[in-house]
Amino acid sequence: MELLPDPAPLASRLQDTLLRYHSIADSEWRVARKTKDAVVWRKPSEEFSGYLYKAQGVVEDVTNRIVDHIRPGPYRLDWDSLMTTMDIVETFEENCCVMRYTTAGQLWNIIAPREFVDFSYTTSYKDGLLSCGVSLNYGEVRPNFVRGFNHPCGWFCVPLKDCPSHSLLTGYIQTELRGMLPQSAVDTAMASTLANFYSDLKKALKS
Repeated sequence: MELLPDPAPLASRLQDTLLRYHSIADSEWRVARKTKDAVVWRKPSEEFSGYLYKAQGVVEDVTNRIVDHIRPGPYRLDWDSLMTTMDIVETFEENCCVMRYTTAGQLWNIIAPREFVDFSYTTSYKDGLLSCGVSLNYGEVRPNFVRGFNHPCGWFCVPLKDCPSHSLLTGYIQTELRGMLPQSAVDTAMASTLANFYSDLKKALKS
């Protein structure tokens, strides 16, 4: 079991990794799902045997408010249909913390509830924000949960140049759900979850 990390070097490495993902050429991605709210692509992950997913869509709100709904805090649990609990384990500074959260079962419970402990960091990016995270091997696993692991992931949110009251939200997610799961079930769940994330977020921002 790890001790809590020194936040500054971890935040720097995490930011560099997300910036690298954000510069991957379009030709390397394959479309996994399209909805009216978002497009989801995927490519093989460099971190584990699954996929790195990219999701992108326009959200009709300002950058700060969108990121406040995504990063750890009071809003996320209210609207994210997949998240069932969230606790802040440690706060290093206002934009940097460790959180423990649980997710609901998926695909008629083929994928059982999962627990994650993630380091989270939010920083400026161009005219907008980047909120990123990575899992830590920290703390005891709760009974009846499988401990999942998020490899470096994050959300870039920048205002649209022609319409600053709207934002382009781009996410990079690579979740290792662990446990005995058919890969096809994982792939189906990940693409659907990311598409639903956008529709749930839009509903929350309008309410």
